[in-house]
Amino acid sequence: MMMMGDSFGSIGSSMASLFFLWATIQQIFPDHLKITIKEFLLSSFQQLCFAQRVSDHFTNLFSPYVEIHFPESDEYSFNQAFSAIDTYLDSKATDKTKHLRGSQVKESKGLVLKRNEAKVRDEYKGANVWWERVVDNDGNRYYKLTFHNRARTLITNSYIKYVVEEGKSIIVKNKQTRLFTNNLSTQWVFGQNMWRSIEFEHPASFQTLAMDPKKKEEIVNDLIAFSNGKEYYKKIGKAWKRGYLLYGPPGTGKSTMISAMANLLNYNIYDLELTAVKNNSELKKLLTATSSKSIIVIEDIDCSADFTSNRIKKESNSRERYGKEDKDENSVTLSGLLNFIDGIWSACGQERIVVFTTNHLEKLDPALIRRGRMDMHIELSYCTYEAFKILAKNYLDLDGDDAHPLFSEIKALLEETKISPADVAENLMARNQQIDVDKSLNLLISALEEENQYQRSQQEKKKSKFKIFG
Repeated sequence: MMMMGDSFGSIGSSMASLFFLWATIQQIFPDHLKITIKEFLLSSFQQLCFAQRVSDHFTNLFSPYVEIHFPESDEYSFNQAFSAIDTYLDSKATDKTKHLRGSQVKESKGLVLKRNEAKVRDEYKGANVWWERVVDNDGNRYYKLTFHNRARTLITNSYIKYVVEEGKSIIVKNKQTRLFTNNLSTQWVFGQNMWRSIEFEHPASFQTLAMDPKKKEEIVNDLIAFSNGKEYYKKIGKAWKRGYLLYGPPGTGKSTMISAMANLLNYNIYDLELTAVKNNSELKKLLTATSSKSIIVIEDIDCSADFTSNRIKKESNSRERYGKEDKDENSVTLSGLLNFIDGIWSACGQERIVVFTTNHLEKLDPALIRRGRMDMHIELSYCTYEAFKILAKNYLDLDGDDAHPLFSEIKALLEETKISPADVAENLMARNQQIDVDKSLNLLISALEEENQYQRSQQEKKKSKFKIFG
């Protein structure tokens, strides 16, 4: 190696001498001699460059070390091996590295220590390997694995597989559900930073969800069957994904239902804001950058973009009026979204759930919500007596039909009054952290009576209008 280093030094010295000589010639010799000498120097320089390339080739040829690169992303999707390697190295290196970084985990007294070094040495069955985290000139990150050629078979056939599987198992064991939201494309950096996230700590569960127990059991069974359905979906030749349409009036628990889904399956949530997406190409990049075992949510989809049933009529009127489409409007199209839900691009990730929510089911384009795209339609309606009993147990520790004498009066009022579970919960909620069962139930009865009276008055107004126009 020293001899090769000397040869590099001599080549560099020779090139410097040639440049110095040419500068001197420029000042002394006439033009016709300058041209002749210039051609000679260029020929010599090309020979030196050739010698450099030959030297580099021989260096690589006789080097006993092999390198493998693991990039963070491959075109449209993240490289799952990169995150597994990163997790594995974090777990192995904290007892050896001299540079650490510490962070405080929420609701934890201890610190989490992670390595803060780019290079890590590891050993596997007697073979030494070296890992290095590298960022190239374009900002792309990758891991570089270096090892001796004599261990090639061991490393490529066994060690890399061991590292990836070990890293993935650690990820699953320590997984913290996260809530993602998409950034504007102007904030993306070399295809990265499409999503930002925080820890998801919503306590919702299906046990505390206020809805009909039979419907709730049906949804839970469907979710569990989906999460265990890898071989089934492969057998029937369908992408491993499922769509849920949640619809109903405001305050009926659509967002709570999504939180309960995520907590049941331990899936990440990707809250997709369509108004921040310029076109179908951006939408495709965002959706393919989501991880497996995730719930992709578009809330209030009837308001997020023009996917309503009169979409075609509005587009036609717009073209007639302006002669062209308004480029300032959101250009995410229905076909672009459908292509990801059940088109070719739906197979670019595994174990994904797509959830749409809406307050106005009748406004949506039928093509968007047909069975096969939104596999399960879940109506979340006004509070029933069964849902009230769940809320009473959650808020007041009252369990059963005979838990309190006022239950029968509340049952009668709920049968003829439309009120959301959120409004019922607000009346049952403890004041100043002190539970007063009688006061809470009487507050609820008063709210129900007031709402019932208002709804009756509205019905009377409608009847009187019909009589006038009749």
